[in-house]
Amino acid sequence: MFDPHPNLGDDVNGKIVQSEIEGGVFLEGLPPDTVLQIRTQHHFYTALLLGGNSALISGHPQYCPQPVQVTIAGSTWGGSMLKMRYIGRGMHLEFHHPEYKTPIITSLIQEIHEPLACELGSELASEDGRPAGIGKARRLASPTTLKPPPAPGMPCD
Repeated sequence: MFDPHPNLGDDVNGKIVQSEIEGGVFLEGLPPDTVLQIRTQHHFYTALLLGGNSALISGHPQYCPQPVQVTIAGSTWGGSMLKMRYIGRGMHLEFHHPEYKTPIITSLIQEIHEPLACELGSELASEDGRPAGIGKARRLASPTTLKPPPAPGMPCD
C-alpha cells in the first residue's frame, strides 16, 4: 500500500497512486533482451531492452522508424516530474535519442505488452523460437492487451 509522501502535494501523491492502479513496469525488474511493445495514442513502439535503461526502440516515423539505441529516462505525467526507469500506462514515455538534444516524449501510453516470439518476427527470436530473455508472455500493464496472446503451446495467428 502506498503511503503519501509528506513533502509532496496531494496532486503528486495522487498521480503516484494512479500510476500504480494503471500499471506499468520498472526497467530494473526486467532482464536484458526483454522485448516490450508499447502502444501510445499515436504510435506503436517496439523496445528491445539492452540492460540498465538502454534499449533499441523503433516505431515513430520521424524519431525512430528503424531501431535506434536510446536511454529510457522513465515516464512523466506531462510535466517535469519523472518516474525514473518506469514505463507506465496513462503516462508519457521519455527517452533520450542520440541525435536530439532534448528528450523525446511520447503521447500517452495506452498499453504495454511483452509479446511471444511468434508475435515479433524471426529477427528478435532466439534459437528456440522465444524472444531472448522471455519465457511466457506477460501482460505488464492492463487487463487487456493489444491482441490476446495465444494460449501456451498454441501457434500465433
